[in-house]
Amino acid sequence: MWCSNMKALILSGGYGTRLRPLTYSQQKQLIPVANKPVLFYAIEDVIEAGIHDIGIILGPNKDQVIETVKSVDWDANIEFIYQGEPLGIAHAIKVAQYWIGSSDFVVYLGDNILREGIVNHLKYFKKENFDASILLCEVKNPQRFGIVQLSEDGKTIKRLIEKPKVPPSNLALVGIYFFKPIVFEAISHLKPSWRGELEITEAIQWLIDHDYKVGWTKVTGWWKDTGKPEDILEANRLILDDIKTSIKVETNARIHGRVIIEEGTQIDENTVIKGPAIIGKNCIIKNVYIGPYTSIGNNCVIENTEIEDSVVLEDSKIKCGGRIVESLIGRNVKILRQHNHPFGKRLIIGDNSQVVL
Repeated sequence: MWCSNMKALILSGGYGTRLRPLTYSQQKQLIPVANKPVLFYAIEDVIEAGIHDIGIILGPNKDQVIETVKSVDWDANIEFIYQGEPLGIAHAIKVAQYWIGSSDFVVYLGDNILREGIVNHLKYFKKENFDASILLCEVKNPQRFGIVQLSEDGKTIKRLIEKPKVPPSNLALVGIYFFKPIVFEAISHLKPSWRGELEITEAIQWLIDHDYKVGWTKVTGWWKDTGKPEDILEANRLILDDIKTSIKVETNARIHGRVIIEEGTQIDENTVIKGPAIIGKNCIIKNVYIGPYTSIGNNCVIENTEIEDSVVLEDSKIKCGGRIVESLIGRNVKILRQHNHPFGKRLIIGDNSQVVL
């Protein structure tokens, strides 16, 4: 194959502090979007591009990541590489140098979802024989991202700036990078930034400053960095927009629009489902309204409830008799309605949670 010499390094470390409390008990890249772990979208993208040697960088919850990845029979050779403390993307690449060796490789941040995949971006990297190539996407809030300033003719990269207060452009670095092994030399010259990390932007800037050939391609579809709860919900909407109806059970529920219902799920005749929506395996759904852009994981029980534009992870039970919107609900959560006096709210809530009653 034309990219048979390529390897892929997918990052699945970090603490995911912006997604707490969910990430106290699970790795952020394993949070599902449309009932599939975010990490799986990255793995599928690199396999689609013809790359079958994949290294996955691990940090906290490493056993959880290994178990989840191994639950699928991937068409790839997968190596797990322990980074330890998350000391930056460039540090993760440095840790994996023994595995990458002399191969060209792609670095894919495991909490990113790219609708169009990486096939065309990889072809351009190979065709132009770049030493490095980056993906760029126009964003509305460039202060949140690493930003690229191009030359006046737009053909070459002048500099990269990490989260600038006054952005010189709205072209953000997507969390996907292509490299030749020369990047290891660039990384060897880095010192930890003010964040205590080896910054990938500084490694790429070193290549530019030393006259190596650094290219770029622009994302034409959508891209989501699923680092915060609202990003998970937005990615869920975007993925569900592309689904096709697949109903693997018999039900007399009223179903409108594009809906996926997996096997083993029981849905009574008093339930209304409006797609796009997805319901996992072995769920029990009774007297429920499920509105658009809702994903419900496996083994959930939902009764006497309205839920819309939300993500519910597996093994959760919701019997609240109310309406839930724009919510991200973790694994094995119980939301129950109290029928006895007094009608006060009894809450057990972890750090950095948000509850709106």
